[in-house]
Parts: sequence; structure tokens; C-alpha cells
Amino acid sequence: MKIAFFDSGIGGLSVLHHALKILPNEKFIFFADEDHVPYGTKTREEVMQFVDDAFKFLISLNVDAIVVACNTATSVAVREMRRRYDLPIVGMEPAVKRAIDLYGDQRVLVTATPITINSEKIQILIDKIGKRDLIDLLALPKLVDFAERQEFISADVENYLREKFSAYNFEKYSSIVLGCTHFNYFKDTMRKILPDNVKFVDGNEGTLKELMRRANLSPTIDQKISAPEIKFYFSKREIVETDQLERIKIYLQRLDEMYII
Repeated sequence: MKIAFFDSGIGGLSVLHHALKILPNEKFIFFADEDHVPYGTKTREEVMQFVDDAFKFLISLNVDAIVVACNTATSVAVREMRRRYDLPIVGMEPAVKRAIDLYGDQRVLVTATPITINSEKIQILIDKIGKRDLIDLLALPKLVDFAERQEFISADVENYLREKFSAYNFEKYSSIVLGCTHFNYFKDTMRKILPDNVKFVDGNEGTLKELMRRANLSPTIDQKISAPEIKFYFSKREIVETDQLERIKIYLQRLDEMYII
């Protein structure tokens, strides 16, 4: 099966990274809309147009399923894309319910882009969970910019996170929900700042479980292949240049480092 992973930028590589571990024998397309990143600070109308253009391109590549590995694009456009296209389309949403289910009646901080934090979709999600008094929301838009320029560890990153986290007494929190796929690159800096009782929760595992359900796939965790079939595209341009492929390799290596944190 040919599966496309679509994101505004390279954050979605974290979802592909997990897919490579549990679905190593599938064929993959990774599409990063680098011309328009970040989505989280754009208007909803702009994001809808970007997603529509990306879907038209991916459909032209004869993909069998599309994972929208972007919480912002999911909140704006996935419902409409499912209406238009007859193939499995899986979106992402902040893993708030998973955090509550895992850690009970302790506070949860949901981090995401501004457009996700301010969306009606996340308010509906919180209402469904029924624990609104335990859930706080925090936008971290600069982390997307840091990730896109591969600034994973720096004084600027640490100072930004310390400033954003300063308003919270994390002794009262069980977890931080990483509600943007770009945020997975910064677990070590967050770990440096946060007390040990605060755990990380993201939507990657749940997203891939939903993909397997919709596309009738089974995990093959014990079966590894040395060279999975992947094609990379930046805003419809296939990536074949050595320097760009090396850039992607650095991100994947970074995700390996962050995988068990």
C-alpha cells in the first residue's frame, strides 16, 4: 500500500518515523508544504487552500491512503477532504483524552499552534472528555520555526520554553500533550525544564492505529527492512538533491534520539 504523510513542514516526519517502525513494508510518500510553513499562524481560509492543493497533488500520485500529520490542517480541513475523496484519510488531534486516561485526575497542559488552540474542534474535544477543569491550553508557535531551521538545542529554545512554562506549577501536572508534530523534536529541552512527574503524550500512536483500522493494515514490528521505499516532496517538488536528503536524515536521526524520552 502507498501511504502519504502530509504536513505543513517537517513535523510530520515524527509520524512517518513511527510508521517506519510498525509498517516497514509499506510504500511511503512524505509531503511537506515547505512553501507555506507554518500553518498555525495562517488564516483558516489559507490553510484550507493549502491542504486542497496538496491533496490534489497526492491523489495524482495514486496514493492509497493519506495521513494528515498536522494538527492544524486536521482541525481546518480533514472533514472536507473526506467529503471530497474516497480513500482512507486519517487526521491528528491533540491526545488530550489519552493523557487523561493514562494519568487520571491530574492537570494536563495541551501545547499546540495558535490556530489549533483557538479552534472550535479542540473545545468540542475537551467537552467530550468532560474534564475541562483539568485541561489548560498553551500555544507555542516559535517551536515550529525553531524546528524548521533545525535549531533543536540552543539558549533561545530553552529561554523561550522557560518563559512560556513559567506561569505553570508543574508539580500539579501529570503530562504535556504535544499537540503539534513539530514539538517532538524538543523533548530533551522540555525534560531539562520540567519535573520528572510530567510525562509527554502525543498523537502519533493513536493516529497510526486509526490508519491501520481504516486501511485494514496490521503491524509488522518484528519484521525489519533495511531500505524502506520512501519518496519525499517539498510543496510538490520531489527531493532528490543530496543536501536536502541529508537534511531529512538529520531530522529522522533527531527523532531516534527523542523516541524514548
